Amino acid sequence: MAALASLPLFFKPAGRRLVLAGASEGAGWKAELLAATGARLEIYAPDDVETPESMLRLTRLHPERVTLHRRSWRAEDLTGAMLAVGDFAGEDEARQFAQAARAAGAPVNCVDRPALCDFQFGSIVNRSPLVVGISTDGAAPVFGQAVRARIETLLPETFRRWAEAARRWRAEVQARRWPFRTRRRFWERFTAQAFAAPGQEPDERLRDALLADAEASDQAAAKGMVNLVGAGPGDPELLTLRAVRLLQSADVILYDDLIAPGTLDFARREARLIHVGKRGHKPSCTQDDINAQLVRLAGEGLQVVRLKGGDPMIFGRAGEEIAALEAAGVPCAVTPGVTAASGAAAGMATSLTHRNAARRLQFITAHARNGALPEDLDWRALADPAATTVVYMGLATLEALAARLLAAGLDPQTPAALVARATLPDETIVHAPVAELAEKVRASDIAGPALVIIGHAVALGPKTTR
Repeated sequence: MAALASLPLFFKPAGRRLVLAGASEGAGWKAELLAATGARLEIYAPDDVETPESMLRLTRLHPERVTLHRRSWRAEDLTGAMLAVGDFAGEDEARQFAQAARAAGAPVNCVDRPALCDFQFGSIVNRSPLVVGISTDGAAPVFGQAVRARIETLLPETFRRWAEAARRWRAEVQARRWPFRTRRRFWERFTAQAFAAPGQEPDERLRDALLADAEASDQAAAKGMVNLVGAGPGDPELLTLRAVRLLQSADVILYDDLIAPGTLDFARREARLIHVGKRGHKPSCTQDDINAQLVRLAGEGLQVVRLKGGDPMIFGRAGEEIAALEAAGVPCAVTPGVTAASGAAAGMATSLTHRNAARRLQFITAHARNGALPEDLDWRALADPAATTVVYMGLATLEALAARLLAAGLDPQTPAALVARATLPDETIVHAPVAELAEKVRASDIAGPALVIIGHAVALGPKTTR
């Protein structure tokens, strides 16, 4: 796990004693927040300072558990406190309060004094019992508030009902003593329904339907399954919602070299991650090794994700893996992804099928099994001036590819571009006529992964080299 600026924790203060010292408007807001937890809140407000109306209102609403002491705090007041919060005008009093709280064993927060805080209050999205806390470690409160606003739009107020239903139904799900995978299936379907129909009332009929669905899936899940999932061209934000859901429910994930590190952050923390990337001229997994692993892991009853860059069905060897799985009787499914051609075109702001420049779009690979340029390409079709050709795995054979295209009659001045690491922050685009592209790429010292786009449609997009 990457470094954490602070540890997110959720305290359960209901019925416990909390201490708040101070009588500012900010202290009044803290009092409302602390009282909302069901805690026994004791407020110490100096009698020479006007008490905020919000504090007085709390004592009227909750006289049995919110007590207002019209005096300054004392060290003995902190004995037995679960948490201590202070809001002071002076640094000295704040420091004394922090020292007294720590001496009493109470974590302390002194408002607007990070050096005196054991914990901080972040921005909150309240759909209790669903509660989301957001912290920027005090670095950018406005940014934290903006993130909160974005989450608020994703979680409508009606999510309270769904969170309450989850709390009510949890005991019944646990009582069935299902294996972990079946319980997870129930909660995945529950969550999907909550997002699909947040305004729906989660009643007993829905609960029974979800329970029946999970029960029916139990036997099938025990057999294991493989999902071939497209990770897109690089940027993790281009993952599909289904891809994210599968990553979060997988037991094992076999991933390629082309997978950006941020993509794996979507995986379930308990998932086993296995790197099976093929590295040119370096020790690598063979395709037979990968096929065997998929069959073996699914045979152990595991939910397996085979995570591939781009789209699994476009130069991703998915056909070989599907055939091996079918031969072994292992069920599999495919989740498409954004192919590299689409990602590269987006980065260039270029329409591959611009009606003024292309009547056909064709994808080819320039990398045969032996690593050389394939001999069985249709060079006449590739030299068609009215086509846009996207070349996958074409960096190493680019010079030979251009020579064959020119020999087949392609105009040397046909616009072309090479896009390396499409959609990632270090994406690089090199524009040149097809006859000059290989030389310009060599001068740019570009390493893969990269693809080449050839055709007059390229000329209708921006020419900027990045």
